[in-house]
Amino acid sequence: MMFLLGGVAFSGIVWWNTAGGLDRQTDAAIRADVASLIIRFEEDGRAGVLDGIAFRLARDGDAQDLYRLTDSAGRHLGGNLQATPEELEGPSPDAEALRWLRAPLMREGALTEARLYRADLSNGDRLIVGRDVEERFRLRQLLARGLGWAASVACLLAVIGAVLLRRALQNMLRPAAETVSAIAAGDLTQRVPLSGRDDEFDRLGRTMNAMLDRIGTLMAGIRGVSDAIAHDLRTPVARARGRLEEALEADPEAMRRAVEQGIADLDGMIRIFHAVLRITEAEAGARRAAFATLDLSPVLADAAELYEAIAESRGVVLEQDLPGTLLITGDRDLLLQAVANLLDNAVKFSPAGGRIRLSAAAEGTRLRITVADEGPGLRPADRARAGERFFRADSARATPGYGLGLSLVRAVAGLHGGELFLGDAHPGRLPPGLAATLILEAAPVPPSPGGVAE
Repeated sequence: MMFLLGGVAFSGIVWWNTAGGLDRQTDAAIRADVASLIIRFEEDGRAGVLDGIAFRLARDGDAQDLYRLTDSAGRHLGGNLQATPEELEGPSPDAEALRWLRAPLMREGALTEARLYRADLSNGDRLIVGRDVEERFRLRQLLARGLGWAASVACLLAVIGAVLLRRALQNMLRPAAETVSAIAAGDLTQRVPLSGRDDEFDRLGRTMNAMLDRIGTLMAGIRGVSDAIAHDLRTPVARARGRLEEALEADPEAMRRAVEQGIADLDGMIRIFHAVLRITEAEAGARRAAFATLDLSPVLADAAELYEAIAESRGVVLEQDLPGTLLITGDRDLLLQAVANLLDNAVKFSPAGGRIRLSAAAEGTRLRITVADEGPGLRPADRARAGERFFRADSARATPGYGLGLSLVRAVAGLHGGELFLGDAHPGRLPPGLAATLILEAAPVPPSPGGVAE
């Protein structure tokens, strides 16, 4: 459509500058002739007009000029135009447009096209000045045919181009359309094939594939969470139901103990749902609106103080190595919960007489927080799955918990633009212990009062 509009605009400009320009040039020449002859009339009367006509006809080598001078009775006085067209006869017209005429004219036995203008002189004479525009008329026809052919070819090319462009777009978009159709049918394994040209369609395909990978991961997580919740809740629900059934026929004291145990089991299920909700909020970024710039050192100190007494009761020493200031932009409660989860795991799995070390440091634009213990550690295969919801290593089956602690830590790290790394705290030793390291983005350093901070 834009191609056709451009062609129409181009044709209009060509027509205006050629055919229209020739017409305007002819009318301007006729007006100049009329004005010159009127001046001759005012100076020398009718004789001056006749002399002017004779002079112009003598120098007109192409025989294009047309003149006729008649008196008030219509008798021919001079010029090479033998008859006055009927449209220019009669009283003097008031409107300028009525003085102009384009009409066929017989000249020397041949039909030609003429452009004429009528001027009435003050003594009653009538002056007609014109030009033979037959050649210009043929040029207009030739130009019109040329533009017509050009317009036809342009329309044909536009149609062919539109068809080819549509077919090319369909071929390029077909893989994406087929992939979307397959996914709509339920096959989430399909991906958009890439052509390797690295054009806009390849970039669109890569974006769609990344989106589909993310959707696949979320769907797998949802299925895993559903299965895990069903599995992990089945035991406490069944246990609570069994105890309540036993309490139906028990004495008051046994009934009281059964009810208390049932309440404890229900509290455990509530904690599971609460933990899953916090993980989901962190993964979805729903808590990002509560971000603020804060000093993380006091938060780490609070977490260490909270677990220091618990560690001491188990015969474990909790050491701290914290800097004076650690600026970060984030959610204080989630960061405290993440560090608390790491310390809780370290206290659970540390043997009596062991040591736990909480350390932190700023490394350029990143913050490193590490909790290292002297427990049994994790096998490499278990480390890869440690962030999955409800996953528990074989060595942790006998330890109370639901397998959600590290999942929350990993989600909080991702929310703050960081990562969680698990490794051996003491490589080469047995047991090797576990070092859980949080890498987070540091907050920008505010400018100093004296200038811009480096």
